[in-house]
Amino acid sequence: MSRRLQAIAVLGLVAAASARGLAHHSAAMFDEKKTVTVEGEVKEFQLTNPHSWLLVDVKDKAGKVSTWGFEAEGPSTLARAGIKPSDLRPGTKLTITGNPMKDGTHAAIWVSAVRADGKAFNPRAGFAVR
Repeated sequence: MSRRLQAIAVLGLVAAASARGLAHHSAAMFDEKKTVTVEGEVKEFQLTNPHSWLLVDVKDKAGKVSTWGFEAEGPSTLARAGIKPSDLRPGTKLTITGNPMKDGTHAAIWVSAVRADGKAFNPRAGFAVR
């Protein structure tokens, strides 16, 4: 195979891999122009790659519980933001805000959260250049 053909093949593979990565990181399912804020208790903190999830049980006025999922980045980004699993153990009361799903599903991109004791969490702070 000629060098030119090899270069074209490599560029094609890089382009395909890049497109796949961009598709994976799409936030198209979330409405970034809106926010939703709920109060509840942490059900589970799934600290996983590539995205973590904070599951929050929320009671409506009738007392019915529904679980909301708040998506965040992976463990290293959350660690840079100062967020640890021990900060948000099951049963922790909090108020959490996010950009909701467009289809009305009880899920959102996690924007901010404040525990009942006043400690605030901003998962996007992990992207800050220091």
